[in-house]
Amino acid sequence: MAAARLYHNADCSKCRAALALLLERGVDVEVVSYLDNPPDADHLRALVRMLDVPAAALVRPNAQDPEVARLLDPSTADEAIHAALAANPRLLQRPILVVGERAVIARPPERVLELL
Repeated sequence: MAAARLYHNADCSKCRAALALLLERGVDVEVVSYLDNPPDADHLRALVRMLDVPAAALVRPNAQDPEVARLLDPSTADEAIHAALAANPRLLQRPILVVGERAVIARPPERVLELL
């Protein structure tokens, strides 16, 4: 089993940089292409707990997307955010590194170092 799990999008420069940092340090990392294998709502709830952030922090900000605006509205329930992200993984903030029971949104990519 890998020591770390990285939720990754190969088209994302931040994801590629975070993965490079991990590999340079010899970290055994499982790379999860979350667009191909999206986390379900239960898994997203677990990520929120590990990250110790509000559910809305999992939403990738994009002022041009009306779905994002709806999800970032403070009146939107966490369960609605989890369901929307599970159905539309392109809206998920990235990259996310999980090590044990802790996680970090690696923006900037150097944040992965916080868990090593």
